[in-house]
Amino acid sequence: IFSIVVFGSIVNECYVNMDSGDPELYCIFNKNESACSYGIAIGIIAFFGCIFFFIVDLHFQQISSVKDRKRAVLLDLGFSGFLSFLWFVAFCFLANQWQRTKMSKGVLQGADAARAAIAFSFFSIVVWVALAVKALQRYRLGTDMSLFATDQFAADPAAPYPGYPTGSGIESTETYQSPPFTETLEANPKSYQVPAY
Repeated sequence: IFSIVVFGSIVNECYVNMDSGDPELYCIFNKNESACSYGIAIGIIAFFGCIFFFIVDLHFQQISSVKDRKRAVLLDLGFSGFLSFLWFVAFCFLANQWQRTKMSKGVLQGADAARAAIAFSFFSIVVWVALAVKALQRYRLGTDMSLFATDQFAADPAAPYPGYPTGSGIESTETYQSPPFTETLEANPKSYQVPAY
């Protein structure tokens, strides 16, 4: 949602005419086209990244390979950390360019959108850092195999893994039992003759 606010406010209201005589639209952030382009690009990347990782989270339990689950968590961790850095750069860049902007009638029309883009860039830093920390916790949880292998272990992660039952090492004669259905078999059935050799 924050990424939609950032790139939506920049696209809709941060391109303005600086004066009534010039019909060309300029970026509201100190007439720096790079500031507007960077904010839009980061917003779009973050939006599609959120959609992708939302789908991955929905299908995470269906991933049967432990290596694929680990890769998904590592990808989430790396992407969240990288976007935290990119949002920090966006916040600093937009705030710096907004500070250098000379106020005019055209700038005042889009000032609220520019401030919203800067504020939500800051909020995005906090959100993506939180997502990176959450992904790091999932990765650390996965190192004890409770995250990456759900069906093989007990539901309680603190429960010990049931090992192979061990015996005393001495076999007793009581372990062999008679068959469950016992019949009295004759040594030589009547219909069968033992051949003589």
